[in-house]
Amino acid sequence: MSDGPGISDHLHLLRVFARCGIVAPARPDKILRAARAVIRWGPTPAGGYGFNTALYPQRIAVIDERGTVTYEEISRRTNAIANGLAELGVEAGDNVAVMCRNHRGWVESTLALSKLGAHALYLNTSFAAPQVKHVCSVERPTAIICDEEFEPLVTGAHGAKRTIRAWSDTAGAVSLESLAAGDDSPRQPPRQKGRFLILTSGTTGAPKGADREQPKSLHPAAALMDRIPLRARQPTLIASPLFHSWGFAQFTVGMALSSTIVLSRTFDAEGTLALIERHKVRHLIVVPVMLQRLLDLPRATVASHDTSSLRVIAASGSALPGELALHVMDRFGDVLYNLYGSTEVAWATVAGPRDLRRAPGTAGRPPRGTTIRLVDASGRDVPDGSPGRIFVVNELQMRGYTEGGNKETLGEYMATGDVGQFDQAGRLFVNGRDDEMIVSGGENVFPREVEDLLVEHEAVAEVAVLGVQDAQFGQRLQAFVVLHEGAAATADELRDYVRTNLAGYKVPREIVFVDALPRNETGKIVKRDLAGLTST
Repeated sequence: MSDGPGISDHLHLLRVFARCGIVAPARPDKILRAARAVIRWGPTPAGGYGFNTALYPQRIAVIDERGTVTYEEISRRTNAIANGLAELGVEAGDNVAVMCRNHRGWVESTLALSKLGAHALYLNTSFAAPQVKHVCSVERPTAIICDEEFEPLVTGAHGAKRTIRAWSDTAGAVSLESLAAGDDSPRQPPRQKGRFLILTSGTTGAPKGADREQPKSLHPAAALMDRIPLRARQPTLIASPLFHSWGFAQFTVGMALSSTIVLSRTFDAEGTLALIERHKVRHLIVVPVMLQRLLDLPRATVASHDTSSLRVIAASGSALPGELALHVMDRFGDVLYNLYGSTEVAWATVAGPRDLRRAPGTAGRPPRGTTIRLVDASGRDVPDGSPGRIFVVNELQMRGYTEGGNKETLGEYMATGDVGQFDQAGRLFVNGRDDEMIVSGGENVFPREVEDLLVEHEAVAEVAVLGVQDAQFGQRLQAFVVLHEGAAATADELRDYVRTNLAGYKVPREIVFVDALPRNETGKIVKRDLAGLTST
């Protein structure tokens, strides 16, 4: 990576921000207050919301089940919450765990911790008690902010002095609401900025904290906005979990765009359509499985909601099958954008509607400021068009895992853990996890190729393929298939379908029909949980 952004980078940022509508006329006194907020707090949540409060105090910042909150209101409330947390013993540099669903409490916790200079540790809301205990034993939070429903999971799982309720239907406990009613005097910026600890998904092992500094500039946000046509001061529905790196990234981009963020504590497909219609949502942020849930709705149900305000559907968090991308665009228009990355490297590539139409299944191209290398097992760059392990470098990649260690690196480049290849147009295709490659009878097979084919079968809704031990071939392929409601297919029919389209060694020896695939909160299939499933 270069030592820092140059003149061309700054010009690029101004062009993008002007196109997005961030650069807009305003009263001189408001501009002065906004600039002062950014200078005092830097490119942090405190700085971003301070900027927006100065320019747009009465603009709605967040909409959730409890109504609306303006930028001015959220500024006052988070001043009071930060002061209240300080009185409870939280100091700059402390880790504070946050276990919240998508609602204003998550936003207010993030802002208050930013004002304190404390480090926000985001816990996955699908964690069981042992996972919470493991993470807290490693990260040792001073306090935990959680929804009331998660209190049984965090009780006794940490040495924290305090538990603060973020969302509660009962009274009597220390909560964000009670803290927000206290002293709302503005705080002085901390000497050292707080960090955000995003946890890995834990699909292949125990979740680990990715230690990532706050961005040193707005250039990464500009790079993303250059590839995805987000616009300033527009309603943005973030359905993807905010604790996940994708949801968090869109929260930070929303600050730069002065967005009104629309949130719902749980995802419901028809409820999402209703929110789009009610709030004239322009940007919808999802993980791919949510798109499948939207398509599973009857066409009449989708047609009964006005979704014409949508200009961007942005997906990330897991693989987006090409067939699913085409169906989404056929239903909602060519407004779909797919981002490929990981918790460790942030983003690597973005695919827009044109590439998704021309090359279904592509992960897209690197945005400005991101570079990709594809290498072989020895770390040597592979020839054009050949598959290789994916390594990425950009400003947002993590510094390392908080419990020690790091993802494999080659100089400044960090591994995503995947294998992929570029086509002649420079589009990246991800073949699968480098540790999921199946060697069957001496032939290499990546599950995703078989999964992407099977999901194109008219009867198949979802599929996961893995390798199991085989005395004759070393490994054999086993497929777990979910059929569309009312559809029928036999194992022999699906095997013949694969045999017709792929090499014989890629045909699953076993096909198990199941009602659903095990997924985590971000929609990723947890393949280690497949072994115990049997046909339904």
